[in-house]
Amino acid sequence: MTAPLSELTETAELTDLPELTDLPELTDQSEPDPVAEPAEEEARPAVARWYAVQVASSCEKKVKATLEQRALTLGVSNRILEIEIPQTPAIKIKKDGSRQSTEEKVFPGYVLIRMVMDEDTEQAVRSTPNVINFVGHEERRTTGRSRGRIKPRPLSLTEVNRIFKRAQGKKPVVKVDLSEGDRITVTAGPFKDFQGEVIEISGDRSKLKALLSIFGRETPVELEFSQISKDS
Repeated sequence: MTAPLSELTETAELTDLPELTDLPELTDQSEPDPVAEPAEEEARPAVARWYAVQVASSCEKKVKATLEQRALTLGVSNRILEIEIPQTPAIKIKKDGSRQSTEEKVFPGYVLIRMVMDEDTEQAVRSTPNVINFVGHEERRTTGRSRGRIKPRPLSLTEVNRIFKRAQGKKPVVKVDLSEGDRITVTAGPFKDFQGEVIEISGDRSKLKALLSIFGRETPVELEFSQISKDS
């Protein structure tokens, strides 16, 4: 099940991005020079914007790798420019108490894509396996009860900056392979070799509470993750 993307559903601030240039005005010539080349319209610059795309659970990296390859194959790699999965550092506490450095997704179930939106690039993203939909606005149907098509909504620069700042500035998250009710053995500290049951886990503090039998009574004790190991 994917997490909600509340921070990505704000109204896009179009003023944060550059405006498209206007086409040049053509001069009125009643008798054009037959030798002169016809005036060409000045091409509008293609603006790359960031879009959020919802993907199947735990398939973020798979979608990123597949879409990068498809962009090359379909000839749109010059318009699908970046595919990012914002992540923060994390530390996983294994059953034996050892620590493993890993990463935790800021928005599980979503990838961010910087792209020039056109018919080809939109179809390339939508048709990628495990892609669910763009984050955007639903276009209401005039008839029928079925849901309308989701129109991709570009993220504002404010949203993008906030997302990446959150990923870069967040402190490492400590994750432990434990659940309430698990049996543990204390491996260090004044309660070494005591056994007990986990009653509360505080991942942000790298601590847990366990009921230990002390002097024949069940006593709640706060322990560091590094002080315990999970009983098999």
